Amino acid sequence: MKIIDRYFTRQLIAIFLVLLLILTGLAWMMEIMSMMKFLMTYGVNFGDFLGLTALMIPFIASIIIPFVTFIAIIFVYNKTISENEVTVIAASGQSPAQIARPALRLALVITAVHLLLNVFIVPISQDQFYNTQWNLRYGLAHLKLQESAFTELTDNLVVYVEGVSGYDMSQLMLSDMRDEKNQVVIFAEKGKLVSTVHGLSIVMSNGSLQFMSDNLITGTFDTFDMDLNVAEKENERSFRVRRISTYSLIRNLLDAPNMRQHKIILSEMSTRLLLPLMNLLLAAVCLLILLKTSLLRRRASFAPMFAVISMAVIMATYMSLSNMVEHIYDFGILACGVLICLMCTIFLLHKK
Repeated sequence: MKIIDRYFTRQLIAIFLVLLLILTGLAWMMEIMSMMKFLMTYGVNFGDFLGLTALMIPFIASIIIPFVTFIAIIFVYNKTISENEVTVIAASGQSPAQIARPALRLALVITAVHLLLNVFIVPISQDQFYNTQWNLRYGLAHLKLQESAFTELTDNLVVYVEGVSGYDMSQLMLSDMRDEKNQVVIFAEKGKLVSTVHGLSIVMSNGSLQFMSDNLITGTFDTFDMDLNVAEKENERSFRVRRISTYSLIRNLLDAPNMRQHKIILSEMSTRLLLPLMNLLLAAVCLLILLKTSLLRRRASFAPMFAVISMAVIMATYMSLSNMVEHIYDFGILACGVLICLMCTIFLLHKK
C-alpha cells in the first residue's frame, strides 16, 4: 500500500505548498497596504520598505499554517471521496486509520516545522522587523540630507547645510522650535549625524548658539553634541513579546514585573508551543469526519461543511482560552486539553 500512501502524500504536499504561498502572499500584500502610510510619511526607500515588510512573512506563515493544513487535507480527501477512490481503497481492506496515515504523517512533519518556526525563527524575524522599522523611522537610514536645502527632521526641528558628504555636514544651521519657551538656533562650521541608543544626535564644532527663553543667551563652542530627541529608542522599543527569544520568555516568566506582562508572556507561550499541535488536531478531526462518514451506507454530503464548522469551533475555542491564560497551571490545563482532544480523535479514527 505504499503506492496509495505516495499518491495521497504527493497531492497533500502540492496543495499545501500552493495554498501556503498564495495565502501568505495575500497576507503579505495586505501588510504592505497597511504600512503604506509609513512609506509615505518617512520617505523610506521602496526597496527598504519591501525588505521591512518581508520580515513579517515568518510571523504571517506561523499564523496561517494550521488553516492551510486543514484546507489541504479536506480538499484532497473530499475529492477522493467524491470520486469513490476512498470507497475502492476501503474495499481492498484498508481501514480509515490506514487511509488517514499519509495526512497524519504530513501533519506531524508540519507540526515539527511549525514548532521550529514559532520557537526560533519568528522571534528573530520580529526583533529584526522592529529594529529595522525604528531605524527607518528615526535612525540615520531615513534621512536624506541635501546641500543648500532645509531638511525637517521632525516637527519644528529644521537643519540647513551648505555641504553634505554622507552624514558629515559643513556650514550648518539648526533651528529647534519644538518648545516655545526654550528655542535654540545653532550655527556651526562642521557637523556629523550619529545614531545612539537614545536616537539621533548631531556633533557640531566651531560654532555659536542662541538660546531664547525669557532672555536671549548667546555663546560660542568648540564642540557641541546635541541630542535631537526625535524618539527615545528605549520607549519606542516597548515590551513587544513577539520579539523576545523563547529562552528569554521562559526566564522572564518568573521575573515579570506585573500580572499584565505575566499574562502576555503565558499567552505568547501558548501560541509558540501549543499552536503547532493544532495542525495535528485539525487534521485528525477532519479525517475522522470525512473518512467515517464516507464509509456509511448513506454517505453524508454535509461532512465537509461539518468538518469546517468543527475547525472553526476548535480554533475559536483555542484562541479564546489561550488569551485567558493567567497562571502557569492554566497553561498546563490548556496543554493537557489539547493533547487529550488529539488522543481521543486519533483513538476514534482507529476504532472500527
